[in-house]
Amino acid sequence: MQDFVHLHVHTQYSLLDGQASIPKLVDKAIKDGMRGMAVTDHGNMMGIKEFFNYVNKTNKKLKDAGKEPFKPIFGCEMYVAERTLHDRDKELDRARYHLIVLAKNEVGYHNLVKLVSKSWVEGFYNRPRTDHDELQKHAEGLIVCSACLAGEVPRLIQKGDLKGAEERILWYKNLFGDDYYLELQRHEVRDPNQRANRETFPLQQQVNAVLIELARKLDVKLICSNDVHFVDEENAEAHDRLICLGTSRDLDDPKRMLYSKQEWFKTRAEMNEIFKDVPEALANTCEILDKVEVYSIDHPPIMPNFAIPASFGTEEGYHERFTDEELFEEFTRDENGNVVCEREEAEKKVKRLGGVQKLYRLKLEADYLASLTYTGARRIYGDPVPKEVDDRIRFELHVMKTMGFPGYFLIVQDYINAAHYELGVSVGPGRGSAAGSVVAYCLGITKVDPIKYDLLFERFLNPDRISLPDIDTDFDDDGRGKVLKWVMDKYGHENCAHIITYASMATKNSIKDVARVEKLPLAITNALVKAIPDRLPDAPDGSPRKMNLTNAIACVPELQQAAASPNRLMSDTIRYAQMLEGNVRNTGVHACGVIICRDDVSDWVPVSTADDKETGEKIRCTQYEGSVIEDTGLIKMDFLGLKTLSILNEAVLNIHDSLGIDIDIEHV
Repeated sequence: MQDFVHLHVHTQYSLLDGQASIPKLVDKAIKDGMRGMAVTDHGNMMGIKEFFNYVNKTNKKLKDAGKEPFKPIFGCEMYVAERTLHDRDKELDRARYHLIVLAKNEVGYHNLVKLVSKSWVEGFYNRPRTDHDELQKHAEGLIVCSACLAGEVPRLIQKGDLKGAEERILWYKNLFGDDYYLELQRHEVRDPNQRANRETFPLQQQVNAVLIELARKLDVKLICSNDVHFVDEENAEAHDRLICLGTSRDLDDPKRMLYSKQEWFKTRAEMNEIFKDVPEALANTCEILDKVEVYSIDHPPIMPNFAIPASFGTEEGYHERFTDEELFEEFTRDENGNVVCEREEAEKKVKRLGGVQKLYRLKLEADYLASLTYTGARRIYGDPVPKEVDDRIRFELHVMKTMGFPGYFLIVQDYINAAHYELGVSVGPGRGSAAGSVVAYCLGITKVDPIKYDLLFERFLNPDRISLPDIDTDFDDDGRGKVLKWVMDKYGHENCAHIITYASMATKNSIKDVARVEKLPLAITNALVKAIPDRLPDAPDGSPRKMNLTNAIACVPELQQAAASPNRLMSDTIRYAQMLEGNVRNTGVHACGVIICRDDVSDWVPVSTADDKETGEKIRCTQYEGSVIEDTGLIKMDFLGLKTLSILNEAVLNIHDSLGIDIDIEHV
């Protein structure tokens, strides 16, 4: 049997089009003996971080078992515009061509991130689109395949334009060299009773014959793929219902979109049977796998740069004042100058901070932070600052400096002071563990005295547990937008982004969704949904049961009866709802999290767009969600809108208007 890996795979992040969960795909690939696989969702990279994390976790288990690691390939099935990504003519720019783009190495990953981000931010027209110019700009480190029947070369072949197909193949070959491949697919429907798309396979066969001929003529290698949209063959009908949801059609609609139902994650044996006449196409998938390097998409914290007044100092000036060794020593000692770690450990610590050269910037930020802190401390505690307070401040400042976070605190105090003094926006007194920091109190970030209330700083920042500081800041509901605009204007709109969220099909909603496309009577649907309790009884061993449809069926007789019902509509609804439960249904925007980056956010993670609920404008969002975004080095700031503050503001204004009394709400 010829070895093979999948290079054309859609997960559930191909929203309402893919039904495959990443863990199930990876587990099946490993079980089948595949050495790796790619993830290539439609127009986005939303699943790549989950893919990376799950493979890393799995590889630790494989290593412990003495087995070879599994190799992830990060990719995207991109849409290439007919003309340029900026053109939006209804007639001329409706066409868009599919293209499989895979990252060969870390450079390729960042180029793919750029291509995908720009396709959303600048090229979106019904779909996120790139173009040939962008492919030329970001070609380094990429492997490209001609994709399915909707690809550029296959479309030209279908039109009978063989000369145009040749020219386009040569264009890609000239750009990507041996990293350009022609892709064969065969989705033959063999069950005569299955309702499926039977038009695709004959077309594929016609196109494949020409692709094989052109590959030999133009010296371009072939690969074969299966256009994967679900994990197992038995998931085909559940995926069919997902497509109905995505296209807002009923299951019995004769004109609705149909897949061939051959789009499962086929085993190596199944792929060998389908492509036994072109073994080189199977072998070349492994050639691509071997070309791909192993690299990490995670990164140490990338702190945004805070603009420090030149009158205070500059990085160049610090290079003249200090030597590398002096700063190295300073960053590896405690606040009293005592050595706290061996040289080797100290070098690792400095490397984590970004290297010796990064220490000059950190030292400058730390000194400026100290200056602002002591200005506030003298105002609050008196001049001179009491020894107890001074000792606490020195300790906190040292921890912030040696963990690499002075810039974070400078930025937070900057936008809080701007809100309060420039924009007239009310700011809350601070919440969470940040209230344990005297430095935060002196900077005006919080309004609770940690000394007075004996609050712990270590709960906020602890050098023994490296984690980013997390300061949640409340702004009045009406003014939050002003603060965000101020931040983006100051730090650069490209350097800021909101954070994406994913909404998945919950237990009750999965039943409602499937029942709707099945046309199950509403009364029956409501009865099934009502039968699901808010909380499931504990398991026999006393452990809590997770809320999902499988567990609910085990506990609820009505659902058991429905699952076994002779009424096909009812039993199918339960069966396919189980398969679709947990599938990503749509995306949203994190209620308060905002990324502020030193660079363009798309230098590090893929960016998409979403509609701002307040303004209706398009806003930039990361394609990785909040729970994993900080792994990539990006710094999340939380801007919370609090209605309570708006009500307090209105009360103060009403008192002024009715009684002529001005109240300082912070000193009531």
